[in-house]
Amino acid sequence: MHQATPAAALPRGATALFAVACGTAVANVYFAQPLLVALGNEFAIAPAALGAVVTLTQIGYGLGLFLIVPLGDRLDPRRLITAQLLLLAAALLFVATATSSAALLAGMASVGLLAVVTQSLVACAASFTEPARRGRVVGTVTSGVVTGILLARTVSGLLGDLAGWRSVYLTSAVLTCAAALALYRVVPRRDTPAPTLGYGRLLTSTVRLFTRERLPRLRALFALLVFAAFSTLWSSVTLVLSDPPMSLSSTAIGAFGLLGAAGALAANVAGRLNDRGHANRTTGIGLALLTLSWLPLALTRQSLWALAAGVVLLDLAVQAVHVTNQSLIHALHPEAGSRLIGGYMVFYSIGSAVGALSATTLYATAGWSAVCVLGAGFSGLALVIWALTERGSAHPGGRKGGSARPAGKMSTTTHDPADARPRG
Repeated sequence: MHQATPAAALPRGATALFAVACGTAVANVYFAQPLLVALGNEFAIAPAALGAVVTLTQIGYGLGLFLIVPLGDRLDPRRLITAQLLLLAAALLFVATATSSAALLAGMASVGLLAVVTQSLVACAASFTEPARRGRVVGTVTSGVVTGILLARTVSGLLGDLAGWRSVYLTSAVLTCAAALALYRVVPRRDTPAPTLGYGRLLTSTVRLFTRERLPRLRALFALLVFAAFSTLWSSVTLVLSDPPMSLSSTAIGAFGLLGAAGALAANVAGRLNDRGHANRTTGIGLALLTLSWLPLALTRQSLWALAAGVVLLDLAVQAVHVTNQSLIHALHPEAGSRLIGGYMVFYSIGSAVGALSATTLYATAGWSAVCVLGAGFSGLALVIWALTERGSAHPGGRKGGSARPAGKMSTTTHDPADARPRG
């Protein structure tokens, strides 16, 4: 299969706008983490059940990945992305005005469902970029995602202390509307006909792509385990830092997110390494660092410096693996990029939900040491799977390690790659 060269390209400077928009959208999934204690106090949610706030957001995100993101392969991306952002702004307003725990949880699930516009933007940026630069562009856009995740905790903690938790969601609603307007002016129209798949077939073809292709299945498994580890840390560390003897404020807790800025650097570097053919090696190093990060994290109660070191290692490792995963699976079938990335991110969402619920429940019953064992278990399992499958892992272009396939001529076929013969 020839890899399609985009018929239309992103305007100059649009990659940076995509990165900012991605960061703004994905931040909504993580705003609640430094605010869990405040939310629990206002809505009388027990500490052991606070993980449900994060889990429901991730469940909504998972549904959106399967039900909404694949539409990017069928609909005009400009209209789809703009509509998602405007609906997301409405969901944020609903959360900001919630008066009961039921309304709060329903609003969080809706925010998660619509925040998948982040992945629609990643797939759109990749589809409008020539293959030789695709890893770099995906890395740049994903660095915006990383920055959004980091700033989400810092900004929500600061605003939560200054003006209450509701101000966080009101501010985000305004910024989301601004992003919708800017992107409507920038996102190119699709110059080639979209596949004429019905909605039902579009969804089932996503399942078939993962059933037939080994590479996305393996990368999706990495995503599930890596983000289970990621969520294990960030869903429970708020409880550790807010409990005596530390008793840190929401602002101080949120500030720890800034220490993961190395993750943004890792996203760019990983994208460039993928373009040069080192995807498999990058994955192995990332998973090894992720496993090692739990050693300093286990010492959090004794030293905030240990926590800082662990956060840097964990965020760097997670983003390196994540960018590599997305670059590889999009290159497999660029014409089905939205479906592949959406399906892959379903596993990200499952892992995040499992990590959040498991970590907060385990912390309430067994403490921080048990949470660190759980996180190290997720990380170590991913590393073992990589080691067992590394010899048979190849880039979709056939070169082990993973550089982008050479660009071919623009394909004008509407053939559905999900109907192709299975590989691997």
